[in-house]
Amino acid sequence: MEQLSVNMFWLALIATGLATLLYWGHAFGVRSASGGLRRLATNPDGASAGQSLIRLRRTASFGQAATLATWLAAAFLAVALVARWRASGHAPWSNMWEYTVAFAWGVSAAYIVFERSAWGERTLGAFVQPVVLGLLAVAAAFFPSEIRPLVPALQNEPLLIAHVAMMVLAYSALSVSFGSAVVYLIQGEGNRFSRLPKAALLDEIGYRSVMVGFPLLALGIALGAYWGNSAWGRYWGWDPKETSSLVTWLIYAGYLHMRGLRRWQGVRSAVLLIVGFLAVLFTYFAVNLWVSGLHSYAGV
Repeated sequence: MEQLSVNMFWLALIATGLATLLYWGHAFGVRSASGGLRRLATNPDGASAGQSLIRLRRTASFGQAATLATWLAAAFLAVALVARWRASGHAPWSNMWEYTVAFAWGVSAAYIVFERSAWGERTLGAFVQPVVLGLLAVAAAFFPSEIRPLVPALQNEPLLIAHVAMMVLAYSALSVSFGSAVVYLIQGEGNRFSRLPKAALLDEIGYRSVMVGFPLLALGIALGAYWGNSAWGRYWGWDPKETSSLVTWLIYAGYLHMRGLRRWQGVRSAVLLIVGFLAVLFTYFAVNLWVSGLHSYAGV
């Protein structure tokens, strides 16, 4: 089962790389197709029409193939996690390799949900799937995949499942807000590029994803405090991981506050969403790997 998990991981890495390339083809192929249609409108010509239609079909095919590759990657990662769980006998997020695989699966699953929802937009995959690819590449390059015994602090199966799962789901939903914010800054309030989603839609996707991720993050932090009391005899001790998680939560709380009460939208909101996700990555990587604390059990 352990080897099956590793094999599925590598298949997911390949599928995610393919999905990223296809999403880029979908996102940036629209420009040439729409440009061809504009030229056709000013200078009708049968050959030009045929070329434009071919470009449009190719762009649509890129998008459909990218979605399929994303589904495959998510399925491979799901099998990898299940196989890892069976091989180790505990939830498959006890070290950095396992958690990164779970995080990558969560981002893929969150993106799929938003792509299929009323706010979904395939072009966003060109900016979200690279996050998944980066996570898997980092896991492959830096984190050992061998199964190791659980450290004492993690030997609480119900809380290991609940707390870490909440954090994975929260971070995964918030990754979609990061992607939408990056595209928003590229697109601009004036909708500079016809091939990208409209600014209003991107702003709405960012808001909706935070509305999903924010309460999950709050619940994950609360479960972590409860676990801390069980493991270390206190609910909160200002450990670097606890402090960083709280700062991340406050950033997103500030985003919701400013949007709800001050009607913040547009560039300021997009910048705040990017800062929030950078805080997520800092909490995840920097605190686990380079800052000494009670949560220093990355297994690296």
